[in-house]
Amino acid sequence: MSDTLKIIFGLFGGLAIFIFGMNMMSDCLQKAAGEKMKSILAVLTKNRILGVVAGALVTAVLQSSSATTVMAIGFVSAGLMTLPQAIPIILGANIGTTMTAQIIAFKITDYIYIFIFAGFIIAFITKNERIRNIGQTLFAFGLLFLGIETMGDVMKPLASSPVFTNLIGQVANIPILGVAVGTLMTLVVQSSSATIAVLQNFASQAGPDGVTSILGLAGAIPILLGDNIGTTITALLASIGQSRDAKCTAVAHTVFNVSGAVVFIWFVKPFAKFIQYISPKGAEVDVISRQIANAHTIFNITMTVIWVCLLGLLVKIVMKIIPDGKADEADLATPVYLDKNVIHQPAAALRLVAQEVLRCSDMVKAMLHDIGTVIQEENTQMLKSVRKYGEAVVAVDGEINDYIAELFSSGTLTEQQATQTARLLCVLSDVTRMGNLSADMADVLEESAERKYAFSADAQREIKEGLTQITGMYEESMGAMTRGDFAALADILRNNENILNLDVDMRQAHMQRVQEGKCKKELTAPFIKILNCIDRMGNNCVNLAEGAMDQMSFGYFIGEAKE
Repeated sequence: MSDTLKIIFGLFGGLAIFIFGMNMMSDCLQKAAGEKMKSILAVLTKNRILGVVAGALVTAVLQSSSATTVMAIGFVSAGLMTLPQAIPIILGANIGTTMTAQIIAFKITDYIYIFIFAGFIIAFITKNERIRNIGQTLFAFGLLFLGIETMGDVMKPLASSPVFTNLIGQVANIPILGVAVGTLMTLVVQSSSATIAVLQNFASQAGPDGVTSILGLAGAIPILLGDNIGTTITALLASIGQSRDAKCTAVAHTVFNVSGAVVFIWFVKPFAKFIQYISPKGAEVDVISRQIANAHTIFNITMTVIWVCLLGLLVKIVMKIIPDGKADEADLATPVYLDKNVIHQPAAALRLVAQEVLRCSDMVKAMLHDIGTVIQEENTQMLKSVRKYGEAVVAVDGEINDYIAELFSSGTLTEQQATQTARLLCVLSDVTRMGNLSADMADVLEESAERKYAFSADAQREIKEGLTQITGMYEESMGAMTRGDFAALADILRNNENILNLDVDMRQAHMQRVQEGKCKKELTAPFIKILNCIDRMGNNCVNLAEGAMDQMSFGYFIGEAKE
């Protein structure tokens, strides 16, 4: 194999190991963080400063500003946060992503295999999930640096190539060309952390004198600026087909990085001197990796401070860039919250799933209310609404199940998350059954209306009474899981006994009315079907109550009670 091919394959092989290690470390950190990720997500919308901090912390865990930005876009699209709330998250993400470059700047070449071996042993011998995730994180951390070391080894011959050094000289002397190179690199690799790692490694190669960098800090900074621009493409792609605010969130990320590059490109040399002044001293090839990391951090902190102070202006800019199109009418059968772009961030994905289940629950509540109105007012026009809601609940149920199946197959769930998600699926199953039974009841009422059979006033009163008790049990069960208040659940179990007794009493009363000629005998079958629906609904409400008593809480997924 020629030297050129060895360099190419070595560079891409090392890059592959680096990206694999970084992604593995991200997954393991998320699992190790577990419940902490929920706490971080819970403060995302508090205020702009907390938003910046939360964005930085989430990115430090995910090891990707793009992943955090995509998550913010998903939350905005789902209506869980507004554009002004999301932008500070993105600003913080740009600070958090500098953590990777800072870690890379540490010279731990002699300890790479210690990390890999120690991480492997910990993950291999322990049965505790949290400790195993920590071991896998150490293993991935070692792989990350092994990839860097591999890239560094194959880059060394390039430093002595006259053709290559002349090409690098042109990039170093023309800042705009450096920005273009950095942007293109990140567009191809889809990871600014990876391209900055390549930049740090390449800049650490010595020039002909063996002391100075082949690239120099002033030559590296424009490429660094381009890396920041290139990383915005992921967010822009994720916003396609999303709401206007979601598109604005992605554009805000682009405006942040492009505006920073436009400002800093005019001050490359003064900026480089400042970074050299505040960074460790020594031979350039030994300290330039840290200098690039510091430049990355200072750039993002500076631009974050500027744009946090000008948050209102940034919102106006992105709103101007993305015109206000005509909003499409919402389709009940289309999930509002589910976003497959965040499937690999389980804490965020489960939050969206929980919100979608609660939306299904709200539709079932509306169905129960409409059926009660139909019975009381004999307004059969409302049955169309019940049927529409019923079809939507079934459709969304399927979408949620597919989404959760994909979430499980991603392998990113912790054992606790998997357990709670299984409980959430049980809740969804009972909610969907409640919707199906409500639709069945609507069909019975419509059929009776078409045959011009009218229930007597006593029959209507009894059905309404049973439906009222079911509605109360259902709302109390869902409310307990939403608020985390389980004190009243015992009443639900007692109410189910009342439903069973009421069922027997209603059957006997109906037969008595038929015997006395107060009700048509043709109404017996529809009446019994309605009673069966009410009885089965009671069982579903009991299932929900028992799930709540088993500590199934939406607060686990959402982080705070929904009012």
